Amino acid sequence: MDGFVGRQQEIAALDAMLARVRGGGRAGRPGRAILMRGRRRVGKSRLVEEFIERAGVPSLFFTASAQPTAQAELRLFAQAAQSCDLPAAATFAGQAPQTWDAALTLLAAALPTDRPSVVVLDEMPYLMATDAGFEGTLQKIFDRELSRRPVLLICVGSDLAMMEALNEYGRPFHQRATEMVVPALDPADIAEMLDLPAEDAFDAYLVSGGLPLVLDEWPAGRPALDYLAGAVPDPTSALLVSGERALAAEFPPDSHARVVLGAIGAGERSFSLIARAAGGLAPASLSRALQLLTAKRVVDALTPLSTQPSRETRYVVADPHLRFWLALLGPYLPQIERGRGDLVLDRIRTQWSSWRGRAIEPVVREALRRLPDGRLPADTAVVGGYWTRTNDPEIDLVGADREPVARRVTLVGSIKWLERRPFDGHDLGRLLAHRDRLPGADGTTPLLAVARAGVAAGLDVPCVGPEDLLAAYRRPAT
Repeated sequence: MDGFVGRQQEIAALDAMLARVRGGGRAGRPGRAILMRGRRRVGKSRLVEEFIERAGVPSLFFTASAQPTAQAELRLFAQAAQSCDLPAAATFAGQAPQTWDAALTLLAAALPTDRPSVVVLDEMPYLMATDAGFEGTLQKIFDRELSRRPVLLICVGSDLAMMEALNEYGRPFHQRATEMVVPALDPADIAEMLDLPAEDAFDAYLVSGGLPLVLDEWPAGRPALDYLAGAVPDPTSALLVSGERALAAEFPPDSHARVVLGAIGAGERSFSLIARAAGGLAPASLSRALQLLTAKRVVDALTPLSTQPSRETRYVVADPHLRFWLALLGPYLPQIERGRGDLVLDRIRTQWSSWRGRAIEPVVREALRRLPDGRLPADTAVVGGYWTRTNDPEIDLVGADREPVARRVTLVGSIKWLERRPFDGHDLGRLLAHRDRLPGADGTTPLLAVARAGVAAGLDVPCVGPEDLLAAYRRPAT
């Protein structure tokens, strides 16, 4: 696909920060900083490049590359600075700074004082990994030098937990930067990019996770299974490579966290079943692995939503693309590599409807949270699900006034995401029976159907369809 799609909110936020730099700031300190985070391969670097190109200001864009030593990163930084379009980039000519203090001081000297500029430190966690003092050094140089110049410093990182922690109380950079989270492209962006109807846009989102790298090779107008027919047999396709690279960057293949993530990706959701699928991993080891995965935002830990507390935690892969890759691609890469991608594709087609029916649930819940006022019952502040240890009952949608323990349940709903079967009388009867067993719900609690094929004739149940959900994603998240 050509062009730059989506990201209007992020571009607008970056433009606003650059305008503040132009405005001069208070007490002669126009410099501003942004801590930008987002999952790997969601397009953070591409977003910043697009912003700089549109802004038309001089810039330095340096991407750290996990070099073994700080000196190696410093050499690359000096090379990037010397070849950038800052007016005084020649300041770095013949220089070989041995510390980040020296390198950033040189950078400050190279920045223009009569007009704005942008400095980008991409994959900053790599710099922190090779130099334990980098964070404090950056804070010192920002306070003494960079904040006094009309520069927008953008620090980018894919380690969500680490980047979020940089602005916490007690850390050197606390309250010196504005935080920005760059999400993957959402279903509405995908519908626009690929010229797809709503239902196909959601399928494309479940496969791609909104990753631009995957979407760039997705032919316009092509439904998911048609795209997969071409991408799955190709071991070099972005679809296959992106998941493998994301895992390799985060976890060694033999680590407990990687094994546990594989078990969750295969469909296990409870602590005991994950332990069994992970080869009988000891409870202490499993707990540590789950803590790491949730801290890195790779896995979400979910609890049932009702008016009663529950300890029935479920674990799910947070990223849609990684969820697809772990379940239907990753375990079968050897088959693809030996030329039998057709077997993998047949397996995907067989499991597609059942896998999609489960994978769409968090996507629907997020869309319902974005619906305009009046579409859901009053006081619906959160949307989750409900289950018991035996999954009897198991309810797809529960609306409430708060979480994790609600004061009031505001709706109970069901998701039916099949092409040709609408939400029918059998589904309604099952939903009514489950509502009676939900703590906090009663016979007056409103019902809701979310159905790909609508509601059967004669049923008086409010229904939300793919077009409604896509329209909700076009609204800014609140």
